[in-house]
Amino acid sequence: MENNSKNSTGLKVALGIALVLFIATGFYTSKLYKEKKENEAQLQQEKELVMQDLSNMAKQYDIVIGENEIANNKLVEAKDRIQGLIDSLKVSETNVKSLYRYKSKYLALQKEMDVLLTENDRLKIENELLAVSLDSTKIRLEERTMFTDSLLVQNTALAEVVENASVLGAVNLTGEGVIERTSGKLIPTERAKRSDKIRVCFTVPKNTLVESGEQELYVQVIDPKNNTLGVNEQVQFEEKTLNYSLVSKFNYENTSLKVCEYVMSRGDEKFEKGRYVVNVFNQKDLVSTTEFTLR
Repeated sequence: MENNSKNSTGLKVALGIALVLFIATGFYTSKLYKEKKENEAQLQQEKELVMQDLSNMAKQYDIVIGENEIANNKLVEAKDRIQGLIDSLKVSETNVKSLYRYKSKYLALQKEMDVLLTENDRLKIENELLAVSLDSTKIRLEERTMFTDSLLVQNTALAEVVENASVLGAVNLTGEGVIERTSGKLIPTERAKRSDKIRVCFTVPKNTLVESGEQELYVQVIDPKNNTLGVNEQVQFEEKTLNYSLVSKFNYENTSLKVCEYVMSRGDEKFEKGRYVVNVFNQKDLVSTTEFTLR
C-alpha cells in the first residue's frame, strides 16, 4: 500500500511538471510567433520606407532632367539605376540582410545624387551666364553689321570699320568720265560722248595689321545697261563668282595710299548715258561702292 501511494504521488508530480513545461512551451512559442510577426511587420514597414525614399529620389531626378533642354546623361543614368533598384526591391524577400543591402545602395545613390545635383546647378549657372554672354555678343554683332551696311551704302569712312581688321579696305571712292588730251592731260567731264576713259580713284587706309608689300583689289564698273566694263573677266572665290573690270595692284607700305585706275570703253564704242556703279572688292568681300552719272 505504501509503495502504491509513493508511485501515485510520483506520477502526479511528473504530470504536473509535464503540464507546466507544456504551458511554458506554448507560452514561449506564442511569444516567438508574436515577435516574428512584429519583426516581419517592422521589416515590411522599413521596406516601404526605403521604396518611398527611392521613389522620391527618382521624382527629384525627373524634375531636374525636365528642367534641362538637353538631358544630362549622368542624371539619366542615375535615374535608371534608381528605377532598377525599385523594381528589384518590389520582388525581393523581406529580411534583415536584404533590407540592409538595399539601404546601403540607397545611401550610396543619395551621395551620388547630391554630387550630381550640385554639378547640375553649377552647369545651369554657367549655361545661363553663357547665354547672356552670347545674347550680348549677338546684339553687338547685329549693331556692327547694321553700322557697316550703312557706311557702305552712304560711302562714308569705311576705315573706321576696318581699321582693326587684318584686310585692306577702300575709302573715298569716286568715279568719273575724263577727256584725254594729246599731251596726256586728263580733264573731268560729265558728258558720255566726250569721255575717253572712266577714272576710278580710292584711298587705301592705313592698317598696321596688314603686311607691307604687293597687294591687290578688284575694281568693277557697271554701265547703265548692266554690263561690266573693262576686261570683264571672272574670278572664283569659293561659292562666289566675281566679274571685274580690272585688278588694281599696288605696293602697300602700311601708310594711307591713294590709287587711281582707268577703264576704257569697248573698241570704238562710246560710253552710254546714264548711271554707272563702281564697286571695289577685297577678294569676294565688297569694301566700297559709289555711283556717278554721264549725260
